[in-house]
Amino acid sequence: MTGPERVRRSEPEAPLREQQQEASEDAVMTRIGQAVILLHAGDREEARNRLGEIWTEIGADGDSLHRCTLAHYLADAQDDPADELAWDLRALTAADCLGERLGEAPPGPAEPHPAVRVFYPSLHLSLAADYAKLRRPDEARVHLARARAATGALSDDGYGNGVRAAIARLERRLAAEAGPGPRPFPEQA
Repeated sequence: MTGPERVRRSEPEAPLREQQQEASEDAVMTRIGQAVILLHAGDREEARNRLGEIWTEIGADGDSLHRCTLAHYLADAQDDPADELAWDLRALTAADCLGERLGEAPPGPAEPHPAVRVFYPSLHLSLAADYAKLRRPDEARVHLARARAATGALSDDGYGNGVRAAIARLERRLAAEAGPGPRPFPEQA
């Protein structure tokens, strides 16, 4: 076949490939969601196993949205706080890469890509909680301040209000555990 006939035949193949890729990505998110249901139902070990299998399949260089989501939930499925921290750090790294996937470089750590700003309050809150569990209050305060600063991206809905309430609870807890002398949060120093 020559020129135009070949072009006409290949045109429907491109949308088909895109649909197949989208379906594949949806399947990954569906599988993540199924594992999260197990996690929330209290079956941490099975959830951890399933999420770990998906992580192995997509790899450390896989789709950044999948990596961010997986790592965030894998952190919640860990028994060891150090492992939880490692997974939450992976989630943050993947979120930083997500802006690049969306077609433009993220403006930088202080100003994430607009489409992913909504992830940062929860990601930094998780890191703050991890550091608090590991008795590293200074690092916890840094991430808690970042979580608080990022809350402008949250909607005024159940999720947004829940994240803001969790930030406030951890702020109060860290303030009560300040130890010798007052230790303000970084933005108050």
